[in-house]
Amino acid sequence: MAEKRDYYEVLGVSRNATDEEIKKAYRKKAIQYHPDKNPGNKEAEEKFKEAAEAYDVLSNKEKRARYDQFGHAGLDGQPGPDFSGGFGNLNDILRDLFGGGFGGFSGFGGFGGFGSGSGQNGGGSQRVYRGRDIRVRVQLTLEEIAHGTEKDIQIERNVPCPDCGGKGARNSSDIKTCPSCKGTGQIRRVVNSFFGQTVSYSTCQQCNGEGKIISNPCHTCSGTGLVRKKETVRVRIPAGVEDGMQLTMTGQGHGAKNNGVNGDLLIVINEISHPEIKRDGNNLMYTKVISIPEAILGATVEVPCLDGKYNVKVEPGTQSGTVIRLKGKGLPSVNGYGTGDMYVKFAVWIPKKLSKEDRELMSRLSSSESFRPNPTKEDKNFFDRLRDMF
Repeated sequence: MAEKRDYYEVLGVSRNATDEEIKKAYRKKAIQYHPDKNPGNKEAEEKFKEAAEAYDVLSNKEKRARYDQFGHAGLDGQPGPDFSGGFGNLNDILRDLFGGGFGGFSGFGGFGGFGSGSGQNGGGSQRVYRGRDIRVRVQLTLEEIAHGTEKDIQIERNVPCPDCGGKGARNSSDIKTCPSCKGTGQIRRVVNSFFGQTVSYSTCQQCNGEGKIISNPCHTCSGTGLVRKKETVRVRIPAGVEDGMQLTMTGQGHGAKNNGVNGDLLIVINEISHPEIKRDGNNLMYTKVISIPEAILGATVEVPCLDGKYNVKVEPGTQSGTVIRLKGKGLPSVNGYGTGDMYVKFAVWIPKKLSKEDRELMSRLSSSESFRPNPTKEDKNFFDRLRDMF
């Protein structure tokens, strides 16, 4: 299965986009890819579903907050948009989404009720750049995962040039509005046809979409407005994260041209294997080796947990493979829904070499009725479960 795209990328908005910007972006995608407008086009259908899923998350404050912190992993088990009843009529969907002011689908000439201009620069606004994301890996022990932790991460990123303040020029007088596009960064063309009036936009060739022209670039940043800088970022890791999970620190990535929107810092979790304890989701597994006398007579043994060592009772007559549960000694859920358990399996150690005295002792014990296999009903159930494992 292909990896899911970032929801902000799907809708074409920045991570600090307002609810209204998200709604407008979804409106554009819904019109472009709705199956009513693209009959039989499977690719358009999938993109419509993808946009609907992204809008379902980003328009919900709780889901969006969880997604911003944990990415797609934070939405596991969350219901998405339901297409079981079809996609709905395009006009009805848009009318429900944007209110009664929607005028309806009117063919290739345009869409009534939307006003003039949507999307980047379509309404004459200056282009806003977004910086690139930075991806780093953080290694964590099980103990750090159990309690949560903070890490100082060294990164190198683009930041606004200190000499020109990110403008790209030392003096504001060296920055002129592009005469071709009047600062919009795009050239607007209107074409009249049989189907109606069509408005199109293209990147201005004179300023390359910047909307401005710098006559005397800053020598420090060569007119880009950005310089590289090594910095330390403190990252808070919540308890219960898993190997491969990605956390997001909004706005902590590379800076953008023209003092635009910063990218994000993406923290990928690498879990360091514990030498004794194994992880299974939020539960922990540990094998405790005990001696034959401890298994026969019972004993109190020490078991390592992530918050310290605990004394655990071995019942007399414990069979090898017996598992006990230490409730609440596992890992917390990253979403805050409870804590896992720790399961301790007892393995009885059988010596391979015996002294002459030990061998004589075992020979005497082997003739005793107590040492002849005679499992009770409870023992039989236990052995049946072991047999089913193989």
